[in-house]
Amino acid sequence: MPFGDRTMPLPQLDAALSYLDGDLENALERLFHLMRYQSVSTDPAYASECRRAAEWIAGDLAGIGFEARVAETPGHPITIAHHEGAVPGAPHLLFYGHYDVQPADPLELWEGSPFAPELRKREDGSHYIHGRGASDDKGQLMTFVEACRAWKAATGTLPCCITILIEGEEESGGESLPAFLNAHRDELGADIALICDTSMFDPETPAITTVLRGNVAEQVTIHAAARDLHSGLYGGAAQNPIHVLTRILAEMHDTDGKITIPHFHDGVSEPDPAIRAQWEKLPFSAEHFLGEVGLARPAGERGRSVLEQIWARPTAEVNGIWGGYTGEGFKTVIPAEASAKISFRLVGDQDPEHVREAFREFVRDRLPPDCRAEFLARGGGRATAMKLDNPIFEKARRALSEEWEREAAFIGSGGSIPVVSLLKERLGMESLLIGFGNDDDRIHSPNEKYELKSFQKGMRSWARVLAALAA
Repeated sequence: MPFGDRTMPLPQLDAALSYLDGDLENALERLFHLMRYQSVSTDPAYASECRRAAEWIAGDLAGIGFEARVAETPGHPITIAHHEGAVPGAPHLLFYGHYDVQPADPLELWEGSPFAPELRKREDGSHYIHGRGASDDKGQLMTFVEACRAWKAATGTLPCCITILIEGEEESGGESLPAFLNAHRDELGADIALICDTSMFDPETPAITTVLRGNVAEQVTIHAAARDLHSGLYGGAAQNPIHVLTRILAEMHDTDGKITIPHFHDGVSEPDPAIRAQWEKLPFSAEHFLGEVGLARPAGERGRSVLEQIWARPTAEVNGIWGGYTGEGFKTVIPAEASAKISFRLVGDQDPEHVREAFREFVRDRLPPDCRAEFLARGGGRATAMKLDNPIFEKARRALSEEWEREAAFIGSGGSIPVVSLLKERLGMESLLIGFGNDDDRIHSPNEKYELKSFQKGMRSWARVLAALAA
């Protein structure tokens, strides 16, 4: 073994892996069946499709031997399933996934039907799964289900006690989940949560995501005159809200790229030295990362690597800005108001509401006479950092390394996965984030795909992780 002694002493593991290899065609058909449900949670027109997806998952899990049911919520239903484990002292695992998907629009950009999944072959001989939900999250959640199926087929049982929770509102805000977790705390209690909704470091390097940035979203509108003004009659004498807004937004960063909002950095911490050292060893090229999107030079804080900038540093980004006349032709006006949407990514112990108020105070302190600011909160959540001293993380890392024959990495994520902090807050549970997506999977976009290699080795990886955690 290239990575030392096997971490999976259970003799049944090889039988489970062999079953997965022999059952690949059937596993693909089960995934395709789930992908055919148009389970778009944001559109009420697809509510029946969401329910059918939840019911199909419950039926599939029951067929494996889980006690499975569809639980009602004020929104889309949640599938819950339970199965006892065979190894005394093995951890109780809660697996989380979601069956809902993003809308397929714009349909004209799809190369084929978004809800008619296919296995496609490239000129180099590699294969990929094409269709909505292939990577986010149906293909990912089915890697875990298939690993459970293989263990049952090969051994008659599962190595760990497993609870499965598959929700149907992840893509539409997850409004029903917090209350559901509160109401089912005892039923959903476990030692750790497993989440398969993330990516690998690169197509050949498996990863465990251990750091997630939090977020705060704000909308601000600067008001001045009581109506739009003729710029010839009032220009030079009247406040222009666009000028005011853009000046304030520009002042959020200094010339070194550091955020200047007072008290914004309260709670910001530096990455663990051991984790930073591991990041420095990763085969990462800033030039390649930026070059793929037509850029050349990092634009964040000076003195910080690109990986630090996107995984471990807070941000303040303007996501949209508007005001005045933006239609065809030209209209010489000084607008009465101008607006912007701003998002902040948070790290460490930054408090979302503290950051929100600090930003609002920053804007108010810079308002000139005759101007006022109006704010609209657009949501927020804390950053999450996993406690890597839990031996489960190292066991899982070694299991992934053995399957992929490459050292698995502990990585960060620039984005946010709200369910991680939710599980921590409501159930007191840490999460182990293992996913097999690639950066080019086009999730949320037309022509979403999932590599066949990700699906096949993802199933095998979970089979190994289950054995490792039970050892």
